[in-house]
Amino acid sequence: MKTLKSNRLHIGIFGKTNVGKSSILNRITNQDVSIVSEIAGTTTDVVEKSMELLPIGPVNFLDTAGINDKTALSKERIEKTLKIINRCDVAVIVTEPDKNDEYEEKLIEKFKELEIPYLIVINKCDDLNFQDKENELYTSALNDKDLTFRFKKALVKLLPDDFINTPKIAGDLIPPKSTVVLVIPVDKEAPKGRIILPQVQTMRDLLDSDVLSYVVKETELKEALDNLKVPPSLVVTDSQAFKFVSEIVPESVPLTSFSMLFARLKGDLDEFVKGAKAIDKLKDGDKVLILESCTHHAIEDDIGRVKIPKWLKAKTGKNLEIENYAGHDFPDITKYALVIHCGACMTNRREVLSRILIANKANIPITNYGVTISYCLGILPRALKIFKK
Repeated sequence: MKTLKSNRLHIGIFGKTNVGKSSILNRITNQDVSIVSEIAGTTTDVVEKSMELLPIGPVNFLDTAGINDKTALSKERIEKTLKIINRCDVAVIVTEPDKNDEYEEKLIEKFKELEIPYLIVINKCDDLNFQDKENELYTSALNDKDLTFRFKKALVKLLPDDFINTPKIAGDLIPPKSTVVLVIPVDKEAPKGRIILPQVQTMRDLLDSDVLSYVVKETELKEALDNLKVPPSLVVTDSQAFKFVSEIVPESVPLTSFSMLFARLKGDLDEFVKGAKAIDKLKDGDKVLILESCTHHAIEDDIGRVKIPKWLKAKTGKNLEIENYAGHDFPDITKYALVIHCGACMTNRREVLSRILIANKANIPITNYGVTISYCLGILPRALKIFKK
């Protein structure tokens, strides 16, 4: 099965025009991913390349336009380049010997602000007796036969721990051979003939963890629990059926949701719980941003456009202004009293963490769908019990 982009290590390639970003990327991937030319500004937009970079595993390279692009569309290209930073797990700055200046320094400041590990690749080095330093790789895209090996070696040293030790979704919460009941409603949100991504990924995680999974609809949950000889070690439900399921599952059985699991996997569960507490402080006229990291066709009873706004207004009793925003771009959030992020099944953890950092810097509380729903329904404490924190 092809690895999803959201589960790949995202490596951004940055630098000024004509320093050799595309040449470096083509050498590392051993493919002509990007156009190479002596003409400045050849890379006009972000070029993405998904591949297996052994021994690291599945990665997604993001080759960006030059940050000092002087062409007619330079402003738009540079804006796109800077927005890509939020999606990067690791950043690579390509430069030339003795050519570091304000462009590179601004990038480094941004990487440090967002806590993104970075590697500086000094290209076009005539001396092939390269003497690498910490976070610096001296090379020549044309002449360095060991470039790919040396790049991988330097990259491994920068990798976040959660890409070396792949985190579990739910398998670390219960012992092997135990039973987990997965409650999956078949409603308008579920694609016909398929199951939505977080549910599929959770199933695979439990299989890899030697856990016995029992998959049912919420309408068959009671019969499923009655059929089990011993109570399950955990019940995981779709957030939208949380209230219904909580009334069926005994208090002695741990209960949480797929969205809560992904809040931990793709973001920061503690931060989302803290952000949810801001719901009680909302006032009439406050603006709330519901943020989706992907675009999709909104259905009649859409969770982000219909259900969560309804639950929010019922919980607060306030007249709130609720706005929706979808896509990888991150809008200006300073006018909002609260940001509610989606489950992030279609994006990587780095992008979500970057958004959390931006919200923290702006002093805007941020939470996510699952935490918001369980908070509004009054079952958040129970949903959190299974987590060690």
